[in-house]
Amino acid sequence: MNDRDLLMALLVSRSVRVGDFTLASGAKSSYYIDARATTMSAEGQRLVGLVGYRLIRESGLRPTHVGGLTMGADPVAYAIAHRSALEGSPIDGFSVRKSAKGHGTGQRVEGGLPQGAACIVVEDTMTTGKSSLDAVAAVREHGASVIGVLTIVNRSADPRVFEQEGMPLLWAFTGEELLRAASR
Repeated sequence: MNDRDLLMALLVSRSVRVGDFTLASGAKSSYYIDARATTMSAEGQRLVGLVGYRLIRESGLRPTHVGGLTMGADPVAYAIAHRSALEGSPIDGFSVRKSAKGHGTGQRVEGGLPQGAACIVVEDTMTTGKSSLDAVAAVREHGASVIGVLTIVNRSADPRVFEQEGMPLLWAFTGEELLRAASR
């Protein structure tokens, strides 16, 4: 099996649940994907780094940074950053807080993201894309540009929402693809 197949198998075994769920978007669903159970595991980190880095390189995008809303984006961003360093083409990570902290420098974007950086906003699982768009707005307000968005699992987000903003949406798997694999 290749790295993508291994990541799919890990997501199916650790992250896919069938039942009645209410998603963060408020939508009802017959399945739930808690990708953090995969992205925060040692093997998940290795595979997310490989698959995520490959998606970025194959897209032709050349970011300087990857990150998104804490906490789902953090392991994805850091796995990709780590893989990029091993490949000799470093892409640094960053995190976006849900709100600016009330002490210290009061930053919302953490990790030393410089103004003018070329960023890819990442997420573990995406349904509507609202969280990613929130992160995009914070990164732009910080003074960096967003050149694309990447999610490990795209449940149902419409790529056109991002393309209209000049950002391609990249994903490794669809929710339906993982659900079919879990049903086998």
